[in-house]
This record gives sequence, C-alpha cells and structure tokens, in this order.
Amino acid sequence: MEISNAEFVISNTDVSKCPAGTFPEYAFIGRSNVGKSSLINMLTRHKGLAMTSATPGKTMLINHFLIDKSWYIVDLPGYGYARRGQKGQEQIQHIIESYILQREQMTNLFVLIDSRHEPQAIDLSFIEWLGENEVPFAIVFTKADKLKGGKLNANIRSYLEKLHEQWEELPPYFITSSESRLGREELLNYIEQINKEVNSK
Repeated sequence: MEISNAEFVISNTDVSKCPAGTFPEYAFIGRSNVGKSSLINMLTRHKGLAMTSATPGKTMLINHFLIDKSWYIVDLPGYGYARRGQKGQEQIQHIIESYILQREQMTNLFVLIDSRHEPQAIDLSFIEWLGENEVPFAIVFTKADKLKGGKLNANIRSYLEKLHEQWEELPPYFITSSESRLGREELLNYIEQINKEVNSK
C-alpha cells in the first residue's frame, strides 16, 4: 500500500470530541521520545505531519490524521515521562486509557519500543494491561538503524523472550527505522490487510 494523501484533522484531550464516522483508526503509542512522530512522518512520507521534538513528553493530545480519506493514523501521548509530575502523568494516563478503552473506531494499537534498550518494566506492564483489556495491538521496534545487527537481534530476542513469560502467543511485531525507512512496507501492508477485513464485514 502507498499513501497518497495525509492531512491533520484535529487535536484534543477528550475522546468524545474525536472525529465522527466509522473509518478505522490505527493508534501509535510508546514511551516519551521513542520516535513516534518520526515514524508517522516516515509512513506517510510527509516530513512535518506529526510534530517531532527533541524534548520528550511533548505530545499531550490525541492527534488525528486522515489517510487517503478512508482511515486514520492517531498519535497518542507518550507514557512514562517522569518529569511531568504526578498530576501530569495521571492526566496523560486518563487521556490514553479513555481513548484505548472507549474509542470503538480504534482498530489496532501500535506499541512502539526503542530497540536500543533492554526490556523496560513500563512497556511490559503497559502491554500486560492491553492483554487484560483485550485490546488488539502490534509491537513496533523503532530506531533499528542505531544498532548493529547482532545487538539489534539480541535486544529484540530478549524482549520477545520476556513477553513469552506472560503470553502464549506473541503479538505481531515489526522492526523499523525512520531514517532508512526499514519496515515501512511491512507496516503499511499490515494496515492494508486489516482495512480489507474491516471493509468486508
């Protein structure tokens, strides 16, 4: 699948103000500074679509981008940014949880994991929460260009092994780089496949 049109539609903190209609939505989430905006820009080939920032914790809104006038990419706030303080973190958690649990149009959640790091407790507990709430999701390992093959494979393997402790069947996963566009085709094909299933119902 190729994307020919991507446009920003709305930002808000209230799930009830998200766009009306039944278009499927593919939401992207991860720890602050995981490369979410860069990945969205890479997928859409639209450099300034999602705002990238060197400062973690900048996305504090639910951002909707309409793709080819038939489905949405949704940029969710990053979780686990300690500098926000307790109240700020609770607000972000409420925004995230209300969107994920209440938004019927949300078709799949992509959980972004920085491939440079060992398994992080915050990611694992978030994934466990998704499982408990039966949320459909896939994992996207980001920043794959920052590591040499052996270290990259070792980190991903250790993540999958850690997940196997909780999960009998692992969710789909993708290895990506916003710099080299690694994984772009696979991710878009996965979305296209789900869109076809949704539209055939």
